[in-house]
Order: sequence, then C-alpha cells, then structure tokens
Amino acid sequence: MVPEAVKGWSWGGFWLSWIWGIGNNVWIALLAFLPFVGWVMPFVLGAKGREWAWQNKHWDSVEAFNQTQKTWGMVGLILAIIGIILMVLWFIVIGGVIIAAIMSGASSTTTTY
Repeated sequence: MVPEAVKGWSWGGFWLSWIWGIGNNVWIALLAFLPFVGWVMPFVLGAKGREWAWQNKHWDSVEAFNQTQKTWGMVGLILAIIGIILMVLWFIVIGGVIIAAIMSGASSTTTTY
C-alpha cells in the first residue's frame, strides 16, 4: 500500500532516470539503456517512480522519503541546468571556431596562374 503523501511526480526519476533507479532500488529504470525504450523511461519514472521507490526500499517515514526524493529532484535539476549551460557554451565555441575557419579561409585564398 502506497500512502497518498508518497504519490506524485518524481523529478529525481525524471532527471536522473537510471542513476535515481539504482539509488532507490527501482531496477526497471535500467531500461533507459535500451534503444526505442530509453527515451520513454524518464517520463515513466517521473509518473510512477515515487510509488516504486516507496515499495522497493525501506523508508523510516513518509517525511524521510519525501525529503530524500526532494533532494534527488534538486540534484537532477542542478545537473540538467549545468548540462544545458555546457551545451550552450559548446555551441558558442564550436560556432566561433567554424566562423573563424570560414573567415580565415576566405581572406587567405590566392589565385595562382
């Protein structure tokens, strides 16, 4: 039986999928590694993860469970934000390199007869 206070969206399961699954004994999260299934798992874990985590691991109280899941969610969000920032920086750097290569190639073309 899953208490009502446990039910709800799992941000930890959504953001961290298989990592969260291992930490909460939710082994179905490892399906995230399978082709054609992996992209669905964050949504499945987001929707059902809290219930599965409650059922698959011993928790001292609902409050302890909720605090742990809140921490997982915050860590996942922070890592997602860091990932987005790094991706934007990557594209800025790569874009700059490409533009520099195009500009240097355009200015150094010489014609020989």
